[in-house]
Amino acid sequence: MPIIPTSKTEIALGPPSKTYNRRFVYLLASVGALGGLLFGYDTGVISGALLFLRDEFHLGPAMQGMVTASVLLGAVISSVASGILADRFGRRAMLIFAAILFAIGAVATGLGPDIFWLVGGRLVVGFAIGIASYTSPLYISESAPAGIRGALVSLSQLLITVGIVVAYLVDYVFAYPTGWRWMFGLAIFPAAGLGVGMFFLPDSPRSLINRGYKERAKQVLIRIHGKTEEGLIEMEKISQIAKLDEDLGQVGWRELLLPAVRPALIVGIGLAVFQQFVGINTIIYYAPTIFEWAGFSSHAIAILATGGVGMANVLMTLVAMVLLDRWGRRPLLFAGLVGMIVTLVWLGINFLRPEAERGGVAVIVLTLYVASFAISLGPIFWLIISEIYPLRVRGRAMSIATFANWLSNMVIGFTFPLLIVALGAPVTFWFYALIGIVTLVFSYLLVPETKGRTLEEIEAHWFKSG
Repeated sequence: MPIIPTSKTEIALGPPSKTYNRRFVYLLASVGALGGLLFGYDTGVISGALLFLRDEFHLGPAMQGMVTASVLLGAVISSVASGILADRFGRRAMLIFAAILFAIGAVATGLGPDIFWLVGGRLVVGFAIGIASYTSPLYISESAPAGIRGALVSLSQLLITVGIVVAYLVDYVFAYPTGWRWMFGLAIFPAAGLGVGMFFLPDSPRSLINRGYKERAKQVLIRIHGKTEEGLIEMEKISQIAKLDEDLGQVGWRELLLPAVRPALIVGIGLAVFQQFVGINTIIYYAPTIFEWAGFSSHAIAILATGGVGMANVLMTLVAMVLLDRWGRRPLLFAGLVGMIVTLVWLGINFLRPEAERGGVAVIVLTLYVASFAISLGPIFWLIISEIYPLRVRGRAMSIATFANWLSNMVIGFTFPLLIVALGAPVTFWFYALIGIVTLVFSYLLVPETKGRTLEEIEAHWFKSG
């Protein structure tokens, strides 16, 4: 399902730019990706902290699910509400706002005197994650040259995985009864880095043009492409597609259902839901608990084993960054989904064995499962939704996909302990494998290939299809 430009739009798109200022482009991507680091850290840190919170506050399965899901509830609320703000005030402003929320949440959770204060602090962190989870890849996607967009947007996903591993290591270092306060509170440092870094960087050129700041966008594009004509050429491409968007009239939520936007909306929402219902965040949130079920008796050893799984996540995300702009999005997506289906079935079978025989196999299978996710749905979901939407509704459309993702995440995070009690571990993991098969069919039929195309070419494709 290739993406091709169309003459119906009467836009002279031309070949994508190949000349750019590497230092400036990498700086934009690196600072923007700190939102991913915070996203990963604050979602991963609960896995180790939960072991001690469970003991200190005597939490049952439902309350464990609530503590885990509180951050997800915040992400659900802010992801849908912030889409309008991202289109109105720009990507940079929203990332600075998210950094402030991350800092407030870190202090609140680190100093919280009781479980209700902790849940409130995690809710604030969730607000920040809901904003940063889509604004970081969106900011990078709108600033990156087409030929390296896949790798640079995946940098945000890489830092998500790095943040998760750092969270696991911090969990291990502070694996004692009151150490959970440090686990949560240390997030204030990357939050400060994101806020200060974005303060000194410009907004993405496409966001600036969409909000009418054409001269400022021109200066940013010249900085991205160097003192060449390519910045002006890129400016003309974006201006033409923005003019086409303007001809459609005032932006509204109902515009997301127009024929030129609806197919992209279906792809984004579908991938958002499936990314969660294949069960990845049951591993991120509950890996130490799963390892204890598999026979590891020590909290610290269970957390350490989880750190090894997290390292596989980082390494395979690096592999994905190298291959996304070479092999394309679809081949990696299909390969990773097959790997996830096989390992989920294997994991379910492993839990039919005696407890004494589960531990080593569980580590191997969970590592392979996470590695399969890391080359496929992990980076590709966030990359695809940053590419496929028209400029004028990009913030809103991405926020809808992100809302669906976090809502699904919240459902999985809350229901996993309950499913384990009701169905048992084998049937639960086989259920996630079945969802993986559905995801594979959906992706084969509907997910487009966007490798090497500018965002304007991709938008032109949807206008043709619509």
